Amino acid sequence: MTTITLKYKSQSVAKPYFIAAIGLFVGQIVFGLTLGLQYLIGDLMFPAIPFNIARMVHTNLLIVWLLFGFMGSAYWLIPEEAETELHSPFFAKLLFWVFLVAGAATILGYLLVPYAKLAELTGNDLLQTMGREFLEQPLPTKVGIVLVCLGFLFNISMTVLKGRKTAISLVLLMGLWGLALMFLFAFVNPGNLVRDKMYWWFVVHLWVEGTWELILGALLAYVLIKTTGVDREVIDKWLYLIVTMALVTGILGTGHHFFFIGLPGYWHWVGSVFSALEPIPFFMMTLFAFNMVQRRKREHPNQAAVLWAVGTAVMGFLGAGLWGFIHTLSPVNYYTHGSQITAAHGHLAFYGAYVLVVIAMISYAMPLLRGREANCRRAQGVEMWSFWIMTIGMGVMVLALTGAGVLQVWLQRMPTEGAMGFMATQDQLRFFYWVRVGGGVMFLAGLLTYLSSFFIGPAADEQAAPVGRLRTA
Repeated sequence: MTTITLKYKSQSVAKPYFIAAIGLFVGQIVFGLTLGLQYLIGDLMFPAIPFNIARMVHTNLLIVWLLFGFMGSAYWLIPEEAETELHSPFFAKLLFWVFLVAGAATILGYLLVPYAKLAELTGNDLLQTMGREFLEQPLPTKVGIVLVCLGFLFNISMTVLKGRKTAISLVLLMGLWGLALMFLFAFVNPGNLVRDKMYWWFVVHLWVEGTWELILGALLAYVLIKTTGVDREVIDKWLYLIVTMALVTGILGTGHHFFFIGLPGYWHWVGSVFSALEPIPFFMMTLFAFNMVQRRKREHPNQAAVLWAVGTAVMGFLGAGLWGFIHTLSPVNYYTHGSQITAAHGHLAFYGAYVLVVIAMISYAMPLLRGREANCRRAQGVEMWSFWIMTIGMGVMVLALTGAGVLQVWLQRMPTEGAMGFMATQDQLRFFYWVRVGGGVMFLAGLLTYLSSFFIGPAADEQAAPVGRLRTA
């Protein structure tokens, strides 16, 4: 098997970020399974890990491990795109440990200290920022996130400024800077509940349906360039078109969160119209991925990375596009808002759009970081199996949550007379919750299968085999 030497040695700083991302991903799924079981066994692990704490850990781990994945991906591709070494590899390594320690300390704080006491100990009385979903982090953690992000952005921005500028690096920078700037609204917590929810959505929506989509587009374009050999000019045109549509629909699509929080009624129209257009960039991304793979000029030896990349486009369209559309129009959202349909959309959208693109980057870069162009055929076979196991497991979960959401709306929200109460409705959803747990177990099995692929070596007949060949006309 051919040995690969990194052209830009500073790319190696991406490796600990990728390892941390996968480790935290496992933790997120373990806590997700715990939550699924707590829906069915109410006192499971109580009082050690009550439901609200398990949910905080589950969602916070999701955000943190994806940020590790985005940072590692940027540290990997920016030197290559800029054709120069990273501005400061030492600074990148230092920020990694700062972020990891701060994240671990925050999770331990959630688990070991009552949340109200944690708020008291961490200065929440000075600047009240805690208590909001996804933004539960104590004030010192939020400040730490800002400092780490600023240091990270300084590092990669200086690298781009001194080297070649490409569409991929510039779109990635725009997404990462937008991510950091939108997070500043996490420090704004006005007394007026309407303004509070509006600013909260500035963080949550304009991350996942705005700036993160730019990051997604850049990472996907990079992997496809490397694995297909298609001309950069062709991919750049697709990238610019997708990013433009994502920004136009994503920014104004924020209005679908403003339907019922006290903002003016015109948001019903703005949110409905532009949210209905949000599947378009994801559909374009699907066409883009399949088009690039069909036009490939090279049969890249890392076919697992190609599978993850194409899976990103398809599952992103299904989760963020189709499952988002089914409940985004104002008259429909009136009944479905906050139901299990929302949970189904959230799970599939995050998995399709962001989990898969980070794994695609890891799948492409990690073999190179370990000195080879691609994993051996046996390892790639296991990796591909892990994709299908995780994807089918997620599909089972999402279909179960969708069924639960439809029944929840039918029993609890639509009847004008004789509607069931919340807890009585939950009893009727137990079958779907058990199916969700089954899907979660399957997903965890797929993730563990993926981890096992890192420890599989080549068979005897692969030891001296060439790793790739150019595709002939």
